[in-house]
Parts: sequence; structure tokens; C-alpha cells
Amino acid sequence: MQTLAERLAIYTNSLHYEDLPEDVIHEVKRRVIDSLGCALGAYNSEPVRIAMEVARPVESTYSASIFGTKKKTSPDLSAFANGTMIRYLDYNDTYLAKEPAHPSDNISTALSIAEAERKGGRDLIAAIVIGYEIQCRLCDAASLRAKGWDHVTYGAFSSGLVAAKLMDLNMEQTVHTLGLSGVANIALRQTRTGELSMWKGCAFANTARNAVFAAILAKHGMTGPSPIFEGEKGFMKLVSGYFELGDFGGKESHFKILDTYIKFYPAEYHSQSAIEAALKLKSEIGDIDTIESIEVRTFDACYEIIGSGAEKWNPKTRETADHSLPYCVAVALKDGKVELNQFSLGRIKDPILHRLMQKVRITRDAELNRQYPEAMPNLIEIITKDRRRFSKKINYPKGHPKNPMTDKEVETKFKTMAANILPTGQIDIILDKLLNLEYIKDVREIMDSITVSKQ
Repeated sequence: MQTLAERLAIYTNSLHYEDLPEDVIHEVKRRVIDSLGCALGAYNSEPVRIAMEVARPVESTYSASIFGTKKKTSPDLSAFANGTMIRYLDYNDTYLAKEPAHPSDNISTALSIAEAERKGGRDLIAAIVIGYEIQCRLCDAASLRAKGWDHVTYGAFSSGLVAAKLMDLNMEQTVHTLGLSGVANIALRQTRTGELSMWKGCAFANTARNAVFAAILAKHGMTGPSPIFEGEKGFMKLVSGYFELGDFGGKESHFKILDTYIKFYPAEYHSQSAIEAALKLKSEIGDIDTIESIEVRTFDACYEIIGSGAEKWNPKTRETADHSLPYCVAVALKDGKVELNQFSLGRIKDPILHRLMQKVRITRDAELNRQYPEAMPNLIEIITKDRRRFSKKINYPKGHPKNPMTDKEVETKFKTMAANILPTGQIDIILDKLLNLEYIKDVREIMDSITVSKQ
């Protein structure tokens, strides 16, 4: 009987660029643009500095770049440093199902291995599609969060397959990659519980690092535990529970990348519709000093992830603030915008914001819960001191597949993120390469183009 790992390996080995419809190819390019923008925006952050310091001293003849630098390191450490950049601002894309995910996290693996293997844009695109497809299908199949595991656990499989694809591993080697990566990368949900640390933005990057290492081991002949999913002490028995995967993207089924969401605001995705609602209410209410109370009615996942726990009303770190529904709503009402500066430590400590947060009450709503995850519904009701009532509900925030960001908006997001460290001319050159990704012959051309002059 065919194991799930064997089925995943067959799919990975059989999918090629020529099998992809035009809308999927176009969406991959949008996600690479979006992810590199997020990475460049995070370039000067403290976790990125730490990741770079760890990666820089390591040299390898089989190498890949650290974003923004001329430095090349081992592909696994490249995937870690670059993955930290992509994820740290909590601005990269999202997928929500039984388990949430940020599938563009797989792009750090794809770029690092594509560069090390001297692959072109078309191979890169196909590998990214596989990463999205497998991680999202796994998220559809079984919840990890409910059992105390972190969503990055699924990335051990998706990023492992991305690496295997770009390294041209055969089916047997790909199965071993899944066994090696899967058995050693079961991550705890404590990463996203309580006061959040820098690790929140590094957790998948670490999974990517380990997945790349697993693929390299498999390439050189290392065997992995099998069957990794169905075994007596395997993934389904101990971690996820039993599940089945339906058809993968191809001629008979659509590709999951088309179901994922690009973030319009740099905060946890469940907050996006609440932020949008708060910004619309800001223009109606005017002076926030007139606000008596703020009720946010939401669905279970939003309540559990970003709407409960005392730390959400008293965030002390950027990581907690961008995962705090009270903070996101309060700062939207106070500032009339939610951008990167709204999550600076100075802004987070503002006593006026903290007083406003104490007026926020989060409640579960059964009807909104029924609409999730097809919709991302948040409803905000505000009562002022003179007893006026204001209400706004948003189902599909900007960036949702039913309310997508335009190509121009994605490009503007990239330019805005990159503008802090790169000149306009260089930004335009990079963007042109990414818009024509399928014609790039060697991915190293892209990596070399994003070098920061002062590194």
C-alpha cells in the first residue's frame, strides 16, 4: 500500500513548470515580490541581525546568499537568515483552515536551494507551487494548534519537498527527506502563547533550515524513518491524528496558492478585518476621547489566537502587539493608519494607547464563527460618552482572495518596504526581474541584485 510520503514524493517529482496555468504562475511572482519586500523591510531588525551573525561566518562550496549582502553561506543557514527576514514583520502571506499557515515561509528554502543549484526562474516557480500546495493541503486536513503543536511543523514536509524538488532528488531520496525532516521538527505552540518573543518570527525559518539539511543528507545517502506519517510512532499517531489528503493541484484540481491571502496590514491575519473596520470607524467618530466602550465580536480562532490573555491588553514586545487584537484596534482608532511604525516599541508603550485598549472587549460570536474560514468576519461596535453608537463589520479584508490586492498595490508594498535600504533605481531593477521571473536563467541573478550598499 502506498504511503503518504510516497504519494507526496510522486507529486513533487511529477509536477513541472509546464503544468502550471498562467494565473498560478502570475500569483507566484506576486508572492515572491511580496515576500522579498517583507524581507527588505525587516533587514535592520534585531532578530535578522542575530540570524546574520550566525550565518555569516559559515562558508561552503555549496552556497547561497544572505538577502541584502554579498555574503554566501551554507544553504541551510541561508534559508534560516532569509526566512527570518521574510517572516519577522508578520507581513507575509497567510492561509487559514483547520491549521493556519504562512506558506510564503517556504520561499526562503526555494530561493536558497535554487541559488545553490544554479536553477532558473521556472524551476523556482514550480518548487514554490509545491511548497504552497503541500502546506495548505496539510492545513486543510488536520489541526495542530488544537493539540498544542505549532503550525510550522507542517513546514518540515512542505519545505523538505521544495528542497528535494530543486535538488532533483529521486523518489526514494524525497521520501527519506520527508522522514528526516518530519521526525525531527515537531514544534511547540508555546512559540505563540503568552508574551511573544523574537522566536515567533524565526520558528519557520528554523524549520526551513532543518528541512534543507534533511534534503542534503538524503542526497548523500542518509535514510530516514518510515513510514513517517502512518507509522506506529509516526506523525498521525502522535501529532496530528489520522487524516487523508485529497487531490493535489493539477489538471483535475486547482492550486492552493490561489486560496491564500496577502496582508495589507503588518499584523496577524485574523486582525485584518478588525483593523479595516476600525479605520473606517475612525473617520466617523473623530475624537477618540469621546469613546466610552469598544466591543469586537469575532470568531473562535481570532479570539483564541489574538483576542484572549492578559498580555493582549498590555503588550510589551512588537511580537505580542502584532498578535493583539485590542492593540491593533486601538492603534487603528488612535492613529488612523496601521503601518510598521505602529508596532515600534515607542508606539507600543504609549499610555494613551494603553488606556484605549482597556476599553476594548472581545466576545465570541456564533454566527461569525460559522462564517470562518470562508470569511474573516470581525464586527466592531463603539459607544461614545454621549451614547452615540457606531458599528462596522468587515468579512473580506483587503488582500483576501475575494477582495484581492491589485498588482500595483503589491508592487507599492514592495517599494515601500525596500525604500528604507535601497535606492529607487535599484528597486525598479529588482522589481523588473521579479515580474519576469520565468525568464531568469539563474536565480543567483536575483540574489545578487538585492545587495544593500551599506552591509
